[in-house]
Amino acid sequence: MRAAVLALGLTFLSACATEGVEEPAFSIRLAEGDFEVREYASTIVAETTVSGDAWGARFAGFGPLADYIFANERDGEKIAMTAPVTQTAREKIAMTAPVTQQAAGAGEDWVVTFTMPANYTLDTLPAPVNPDVRLVEIPARSMGVLSFTGLATDADMEAAEARLMTHVRSAGLLPKGDVVFAFYDPPWTLAFLRRNEAMIEVVPALASAR
Repeated sequence: MRAAVLALGLTFLSACATEGVEEPAFSIRLAEGDFEVREYASTIVAETTVSGDAWGARFAGFGPLADYIFANERDGEKIAMTAPVTQTAREKIAMTAPVTQQAAGAGEDWVVTFTMPANYTLDTLPAPVNPDVRLVEIPARSMGVLSFTGLATDADMEAAEARLMTHVRSAGLLPKGDVVFAFYDPPWTLAFLRRNEAMIEVVPALASAR
């Protein structure tokens, strides 16, 4: 089972890394080294939620998403690949007594998403057959984005998140919501060549105080 999931993940990420694939449109409002503030247009994503550690969840989420993209469980055409694949932590709410112990060590829930090509709308996208796959429209937003290399291990992601928050506050902005991690390369890409991003929605500090 694990080998099958890994093979599927390799195929999925390999497709995402193909030259010329579509990426979400954005304009750059601020650029300081490896940190940018970007203005994104609204996008539609296919998403699924999986549990476990960050690395395992990254691949486990590919199964249902790939089935949707490649029309393996539905009628209709395949959907063109885009990049990046994103991953967002959703902390589990602790169970109450008498079953609190059952929740210990369960890890986190992760939302893994794949952006739909810009020519689609919610009305023109085929409906997922798998109830674990959802189509969600994300409104236009400002995002603070930190680019980083490496294998995107837990330590890499924690360090990137800390640096991202430092840049966000130095830019006079406040974070809103959860940190999203974006991955652009297949697993066999050398660590120092990988393109990863940590991003979070941002709002002006003065606006948030009103």
